[in-house]
Amino acid sequence: MSGILYRGLQQGFNTTWTLGKVIFPITLIVTILQFTPVLPWIISLLAPVMGLIGLPGEAAVPLVLGNTLNLYAGIAAIISFEFTIKEVFILAVMLSFSHNLIVESAVATKVGVKWWVIIGIRVGLALAAATIINLIWNGGAEMAQYGFVTATEVVLNGWGEIALHGIQTALIAILQLGLIVIPLMVIMQFMRELGWMNAMSNKLAPFLKILGMDKKASMTMVAGLTIGLAYGAGLMIQAVKEDNVSKKDMYLAMIFLVSCHAVVEDTLIFIPLGIPVLPLLIIRLTTAILLTMIIAFVWNSKERRKRKGAIHEHSYNSL
Repeated sequence: MSGILYRGLQQGFNTTWTLGKVIFPITLIVTILQFTPVLPWIISLLAPVMGLIGLPGEAAVPLVLGNTLNLYAGIAAIISFEFTIKEVFILAVMLSFSHNLIVESAVATKVGVKWWVIIGIRVGLALAAATIINLIWNGGAEMAQYGFVTATEVVLNGWGEIALHGIQTALIAILQLGLIVIPLMVIMQFMRELGWMNAMSNKLAPFLKILGMDKKASMTMVAGLTIGLAYGAGLMIQAVKEDNVSKKDMYLAMIFLVSCHAVVEDTLIFIPLGIPVLPLLIIRLTTAILLTMIIAFVWNSKERRKRKGAIHEHSYNSL
């Protein structure tokens, strides 16, 4: 048992170090950029586009902060303004599809998925969902009530304080990552070596088959659905190495997860904003399932055509 614990801790620290080298510099840079003219400039560029998806110009603020930092930054920005329920719901749907883009896309590359695929799908889903909701929902005109949450603003003086705040934020991000990833890696090590992971994979196999994936991708799916892309990346990386997850299954799993990851936390976090969260969850799950099934169908069809072409060519050469 002590050997399993040691191997789990070693895997946890190695994974934290690997992901920390990605998360620290990105978090530091983006946090500092908040206090420079760069982010306000980006926001000013996006403001005129907001009207096309039924949002006022100031909605660019939570979208930019949520996508460059995380959901918490986006929500903190939302409660700094007065939005209608419909506008808050649109923002919640967009941010649930597309948040923490830089870090989570960089992490996705660690499991072999192209960063531009992740960003393209998430931003595309966010814009498509916002457009559809704006067109079909005529209600939600009353002002949103933000419950017990309040907006807080950090006031810093000088570049020294800004740099210190950036370093502190980045270090806290790494600490949070380690506190979650290391215990999880230990637990997963026990589950693997005691045979519990095989049992879990067998139970998930029917669902994964519907999505066009092999049961080897079960660990990746469980990690992403429960704790998200950034925190679940350690388990995903280990799964790819130890379970021999194929390129196709890894892409399909990530496509599903970029549409719907950390389903519990990322749904409940919007409750204080006073919007209906059940439709939010249904939208994410339905989108993830349909998108993954369609891409799996197209991918499998191409593979079948390639195999048929190879067989015909072989038969012709044999003759």
